[in-house]
Amino acid sequence: MCGRFTLQTSLDTLGEHFLFDIPADITLAPKWNIAPTHSIATLLWNQGKRHYGRMHWGLIPRWAKDNSRAAKMINARCETIREKPSFREPFKKQRCLILADGYYEWKPDNPSRQPVYIHHREHRPFAFAGLWEVWSPPNRQSGGRRWWTVTIITTDANEMTSHWHHRMPVILSPEDYDRWLDPTNDALDSLHQLLIEPAEKNQMSDFEITPVSTRVNRIIHDDPDCIKPDATQQELF
Repeated sequence: MCGRFTLQTSLDTLGEHFLFDIPADITLAPKWNIAPTHSIATLLWNQGKRHYGRMHWGLIPRWAKDNSRAAKMINARCETIREKPSFREPFKKQRCLILADGYYEWKPDNPSRQPVYIHHREHRPFAFAGLWEVWSPPNRQSGGRRWWTVTIITTDANEMTSHWHHRMPVILSPEDYDRWLDPTNDALDSLHQLLIEPAEKNQMSDFEITPVSTRVNRIIHDDPDCIKPDATQQELF
């Protein structure tokens, strides 16, 4: 799964790396402990190019009566997104990229909750595959404000990450960004294959896993110490 991640890369660098125009009135503070329900950086397809925006992490189906589902829908299993009512329609035309430069994982059966940080060796940014949805509160709840919401797609863990969890977020290759984003692309079988086989296609040879402090376990902590290597845990590797 993917329950916490980072985005400390500057907005200027993200614009250069992902080839999008940076809105003049936008700023982006570095984040070392992004958690469910936070506002996260995304890319959509708009008028033939990539468009930067912010979304609420935790998808709310447009037919939901309230926002209580959001915290439970931070991830979508790639194997079932074509059947699940919450994801079936977004998969057809509402695909997005979620910008990140690392994510955390914990072994499900480890009571000590020792985290590791999975990232590119040179700390380059990358993109998770995601689905988005717009939810409008009924009866003018929350002032009638529309919520732009998003979920991160997960797949079977590859060899590198399977020691920590049996699932991992889908990390798309740059050459696949545009065809994933383009809502006019209705080659759904081909798009779905990008999600099913990323472990075979992308072995994450440029990534590494770093044991870090349990500081990240509490979402109130959001600072560079969250990704500071924990030398006492190096024996894990």
